[in-house]
Amino acid sequence: MPYPEQRGNKWRVRWNTGKKHPETGRWLYDSKGGFDSREDAIAYGLDRESDIRNDRYISRRDGDTLMSEYCRTWQQTLDVGHLRRRNIESYIRLYIEPRWGDMAVADIRPSAYRAWELWLKDQPNIGDRYRREILLVFSMMMDDAVNDGMRQLSPVPKQRKRGRYVKTKRERKRPMLMADVHQLATNAATFWGFPGYVYVLTMACTGMRPAEAYALRREYCYPNWPGSDPRVDPTEEVRYDEDLERYAGVEPMPALRVEWQHQREDGELRLFPPKYESRRTLVVPQFLAELLEMLLASHESEWVFPSINGGELAKANFTYHYWRPIADGREASVPRQKGGGRGGTWRPLPKIPAVPGWVGKRQYLLRHGHKEWLDEDGHSRIAVESRMGHELAGVEGLYGNVTPAMEMSVRASLQERWLRFAAGLPEGWEPESPSPLPVGFSDWVKVQVSAGVDLLS
Repeated sequence: MPYPEQRGNKWRVRWNTGKKHPETGRWLYDSKGGFDSREDAIAYGLDRESDIRNDRYISRRDGDTLMSEYCRTWQQTLDVGHLRRRNIESYIRLYIEPRWGDMAVADIRPSAYRAWELWLKDQPNIGDRYRREILLVFSMMMDDAVNDGMRQLSPVPKQRKRGRYVKTKRERKRPMLMADVHQLATNAATFWGFPGYVYVLTMACTGMRPAEAYALRREYCYPNWPGSDPRVDPTEEVRYDEDLERYAGVEPMPALRVEWQHQREDGELRLFPPKYESRRTLVVPQFLAELLEMLLASHESEWVFPSINGGELAKANFTYHYWRPIADGREASVPRQKGGGRGGTWRPLPKIPAVPGWVGKRQYLLRHGHKEWLDEDGHSRIAVESRMGHELAGVEGLYGNVTPAMEMSVRASLQERWLRFAAGLPEGWEPESPSPLPVGFSDWVKVQVSAGVDLLS
């Protein structure tokens, strides 16, 4: 029963919250004043007791918690990767706490949320994807606030169709052609050297994520792998033995192993598991296996694709310093006169032609194009998605399994696609390179052209 108390001309009501103090063991009471009559105060107290019995009650102490305090507490409950944590902290620091920090958790209303949602939409510096991420984090916070007893309901509507329909804009892409990929690889050879040539073809023929390619180490690449596998995980001994039998056995299949990706944490470059823990084995077509073998024999770096100066590729701003000249092209540089500024003379850099359809496009589209190729060639969904580092949901994913026959089929289709293109390479073709190409590269090109001609004849 609530306890009404008169305070001057007004009434106040107190009620038992049903909870005890964790240290003293005494009952905890809540109260509210400002009622004009005893009956109004009692009615309000009875409603609160009803809320307590039906688990709807939000105490004034919990409901009055400021969002600024809750933001700090909530972030301590996150169990996510370092990149996701960094992004969430950024969303809260830049947008959530500045808007809601001075407001009590229980006082956030759906109408205020909708106004904030529209405000975010109108900001020119906030893209659609970034805005959705901000709203998703806020929605998660409000759901947890409900679970923590700070609110009865979340102010974020779960399912609603409201306002004008706006079609989602998708990036316009055109089919990826081997001729375009090879021109990109040729440009990379001219700008970067032989590692660039092999890098582009590897990206197009494996669908690796860029950070995975940056972190590809010698011991995880053909011809060293699987014999050179470090076997660092005792629980994976069965997999290590099966890989030896499957990829280096009676019918060997050249392959590389995706075990790591390069990411920065606290400003330091480190190795992390691939996105979604998608460690996987990628078989490669024969022409690419031969290129990888030549590449590893041409340098002593621990990384398969060293940077121009021989260091870690992930330390460079790859998009700006590497990919843009490779895809967009550039004019030939004029040699600097001796003593003219930093470093005196320098080697003149040849012209790099722009690749039609790739100007301004990101290198990640090589990964998209790889899936296009696999889909065009009719490979099974389980083989395609596993190769891309994805998991199929439901029964299809549960029962699916990538067999050696599927992998051989992928290798064969990629090899055929390459040979059909190689048949048209002009005689004497060889890319320009700032460093010497492998000794056997010219002969290798001749063999590829000959094999392509035989395939088409």
